[in-house]
Amino acid sequence: MAKIEKFDDLFVWQEGLAQAVKLYKLLGNCTDYGLRDQMRRCSVSVPSNIAEGYERQTNREFIRYLRIAKGSNGELRTQIHLAIAIDVIDADTGQGLLDKSRLISAMLQNLLKVRIEKFDQDQEQKRTNRKQK
Repeated sequence: MAKIEKFDDLFVWQEGLAQAVKLYKLLGNCTDYGLRDQMRRCSVSVPSNIAEGYERQTNREFIRYLRIAKGSNGELRTQIHLAIAIDVIDADTGQGLLDKSRLISAMLQNLLKVRIEKFDQDQEQKRTNRKQK
């Protein structure tokens, strides 16, 4: 596995960006401006929050922003369901978007699990160091 040196190296960020680009293009001719704009904002929020959290350079902040990204991804998934139901997006395309969104959500959950475990280990180490002083 390649070393992660910048947020662009994170596969979940890459997938989130690809999802946002796909939605932007897909909704280019959509005349339901409210739904279109909200879906675009949510899709952009996913990779943006991953990037912002990573750039904050603390595990606590990264975890916080990963949770926000995961929430935005869930919000987007709800809007995809709505877009399918009102025929803004056809069922096959919508299912592909839902599958991608679920994959991104799972990736975010796995990254959260790893970062939270690391955070807990770091906190325990700090407590141990304080006790030894």
